[in-house]
Amino acid sequence: MSIDLNSKIYVAGHRGLVGSAVIRRLRAQGHTNLLTRTHAELDLTNQSAVRAFFQNEKPDCVFLAAAKVGGILANNTYPAEFIHQNLVIQTNVIHEAWQAGVQRLVFLGSSCIYPRDCPQPIREEYLLTGPLEPTNRPYALAKIAGIEMCWAYNRQYGTRYLAVMPTNLYGPGDNYDLEKSHVVPALIRKFHEAKVSGQPTVTAWGTGRPRREFLYSEDMAEATLFLAGLSDAQYAMICDAPDQPPLVNIGCGQDQTIAELVEIVREAVGYQGAVVWDTAKPDGTPQKLLDVSRLHGLGWQPKVALREGIALAYRDFLQA
Repeated sequence: MSIDLNSKIYVAGHRGLVGSAVIRRLRAQGHTNLLTRTHAELDLTNQSAVRAFFQNEKPDCVFLAAAKVGGILANNTYPAEFIHQNLVIQTNVIHEAWQAGVQRLVFLGSSCIYPRDCPQPIREEYLLTGPLEPTNRPYALAKIAGIEMCWAYNRQYGTRYLAVMPTNLYGPGDNYDLEKSHVVPALIRKFHEAKVSGQPTVTAWGTGRPRREFLYSEDMAEATLFLAGLSDAQYAMICDAPDQPPLVNIGCGQDQTIAELVEIVREAVGYQGAVVWDTAKPDGTPQKLLDVSRLHGLGWQPKVALREGIALAYRDFLQA
């Protein structure tokens, strides 16, 4: 089955950065039969509640964007919550989706699933070839388990469950909490508050030397729907391969140093002060650049460049 405008589509985690972008893209494409539930309406860690939801609604397609997410500080502070909540959410949703007859499910993961020191750019087949980055290992292991679960259900039950691994994301609806946010929203907030209050310096974490790839969330959503809407034959080539997981990287294929990113954000916000680097804070993985040749080979390319995307994200922050 392919996804058409009559398909009933459930987006789990529709209020987050990823899920909200997927919802906006679905609506822009003309989809109206969309299922969403807030955490208060459906606790995805409650197996019986998730089972009742799927048995009652019987969606045709599921986008699993619900997850506990955060930056280095949050991952280091709450490792038990990161592994437990993510394992429970994805286990409940994937299993109950299968029980309800859902044939197409897209599981959204993270590029931190790959080994800390694997070759660059990172190809899908590098999964499980080396040690993970210690600062987010519990979260990464949970996401790896989700990929394996999709693959196992495909092999045993004939489902077509796809795992997509976006690079670092930013954009509308991001989390600007300094204790829980990722690097782009944290920098946007820090520079904005420093500009408003007239602070002479802003402190950034680490050395600035690590290289990172960033993708605008609307581009990520477009790529995700592009993959979900592949023809049966193309979809089968990804999901039915016996020797590799149903995994596709989503990114732009370009990276820059954190120091370069800091300057782009500083200019977008219009902050005139200096940047001070707190080298006592961790850098994380030295480089994370995804190989996106599989995605590009299928015909998708990103549209929003980093400077343009950061400017759009700052505009969203001001309107929040």
